[in-house]
Amino acid sequence: MLSTPSEHDAVRNLGELETALGAVELELAALGQALQAHDPAATETAANALHRALQRAVERFGHQASPQGVPLPLRRRLAMAGGRVAAQREAVHRASSALDRAIDVLLPTPPQPIDLYGASGQAARRGSSGYAEA
Repeated sequence: MLSTPSEHDAVRNLGELETALGAVELELAALGQALQAHDPAATETAANALHRALQRAVERFGHQASPQGVPLPLRRRLAMAGGRVAAQREAVHRASSALDRAIDVLLPTPPQPIDLYGASGQAARRGSSGYAEA
């Protein structure tokens, strides 16, 4: 039974921390679904919502964590959420890199022509890249 105002505050703070962390977990799940669906608009919306939820959670944890620290179950959930964020960030990075490589294959950039210099330092002739220039 809670008897002091500080105990009531601690329980209320714990509930607010759990709510904030729950919102982060829900937004992480929404972002994961959007990424799996390859839906850019939904991915951007989910990423923005996750960003807002993370900001609220950081504020709550910064202001309302008890002097004894965050309880172990919440710390574990927070660590799991952090791991999921890192995994999704890595998945987005891999997908972006794969897209960049595909674009490089489909639209190669012509190599820069090499200027050849004579003994006097003047350009003797312009190298040929093999690409026609318009």
